[in-house]
Amino acid sequence: MRVSKYFLPTLKETPSEAQIASHRLMLRAGMVRQEAAGIYSWLPLGFKVLQNIEQIVREEQNRAGAVEMLMPTIQPAELWKESGRYDAYGKEMLRITDRHKREMLYGPTNEEMLTAIFRSYCRSYKELPKMLYHIQWKFRDEVRPRFGVMRGREFLMKDAYSFDVDEAAARRSYNRMFIAYLNTFARMGLKAVPMRAETGPIGGDLSHEFIILADTGESAVFCHKDLVDMPAPGLDVDFDGDLQPLVDERTALYAATEDVHDEAAFMKVSEDKRLSARGIEVGQVFYFGTKYSEPMRANVTLADGSEQPVHMGSYGVGVSRIAGAIIEASHDENGIIWPMAIAPFKVGIINLRQGDDATDAACEEAYAALVEAGLDPLYDDSENRAGAKFSRMDLIGLPWQLIIGPRGLKDGTVEIKERASGERQSLPLDDALNLLRSKNVSAI
Repeated sequence: MRVSKYFLPTLKETPSEAQIASHRLMLRAGMVRQEAAGIYSWLPLGFKVLQNIEQIVREEQNRAGAVEMLMPTIQPAELWKESGRYDAYGKEMLRITDRHKREMLYGPTNEEMLTAIFRSYCRSYKELPKMLYHIQWKFRDEVRPRFGVMRGREFLMKDAYSFDVDEAAARRSYNRMFIAYLNTFARMGLKAVPMRAETGPIGGDLSHEFIILADTGESAVFCHKDLVDMPAPGLDVDFDGDLQPLVDERTALYAATEDVHDEAAFMKVSEDKRLSARGIEVGQVFYFGTKYSEPMRANVTLADGSEQPVHMGSYGVGVSRIAGAIIEASHDENGIIWPMAIAPFKVGIINLRQGDDATDAACEEAYAALVEAGLDPLYDDSENRAGAKFSRMDLIGLPWQLIIGPRGLKDGTVEIKERASGERQSLPLDDALNLLRSKNVSAI
């Protein structure tokens, strides 16, 4: 993509309403625009980030055996009345009455709807297990939306739901999602720690939040330090095998959010291994048994002819929230520092003298080569001064910058800058392109 053809409305000044780094930088980098309290338009740069996050989530859900579908954002109230949550959910639910006086709602989550879908089609234990997911916009009417996309009212979420014949089978599904989440966040360059958590309005007695540590995190967290740097299981994990040892490895060490923090248990951890910090939730998994299937009569017939409610779990990833969380965890005074797998463009090409024949030709050659290599470059072919181009590239945080100007070309070189480290090196153009091609890999 060429800057001259793109829509990239960056800002020099930080809007006064932005209180944390991710909000400031997403507005300044032209990623989002606020339309109402807690509601944002995702502009082209931000939308590309959102799509990259979504694709990694989708790939890891598919790898774990979940099947994608799509449910509506507007749900009938009667489903929630069946489960008993309609009145209990509270004012975060946006309730709507349509023109025929039917009670509807803008879905904050989808346990009821998918339970209704399941009971319409699945009747026998032989059809289990089932795991379905979708990636869809949700709405929760936060009383005080703040921190940009970190605590907005409308947000993009991946929510998955598992259906199993009994608790033992349901916990195997829980383990599949637990491991899938570790791989998902690792691929995004995040160190996400699974922590025992309160189940809240979803219900049940088993839940883990996946937390990345950040000073601006919304909640206090407590964990064993070794969990922070524990590597992900990896993409070759056998989801049909026994995943319990991998889950046990992550849950044996102390880790909890403040809602379920056990101070006495935490103090048993050796002092040099105790970590108290702030954290940002990027995903949560739940096992809640028959909480929804029983009142909504989502039963299956067993081998002996009897019927019983299925055991269920649900599994959420805050796709839009992750964009803000990554920035909170990865930025400096100059702007965003994107991990390679999430970056909206992998390489920014900076033309130091637009209109110079040799410089223009070298930039065009580099642009074509990087497009062919799948590196999706952003070519700054604008008439701006070099300083403005450098500042904008640092602000939007592309992992690599390829800097081409007449002085370097005269010596037969171009310059490469790594955004994360700030390191620069001068190389012949072909060598620089080969180096950038070698970096075109996802994390894990």
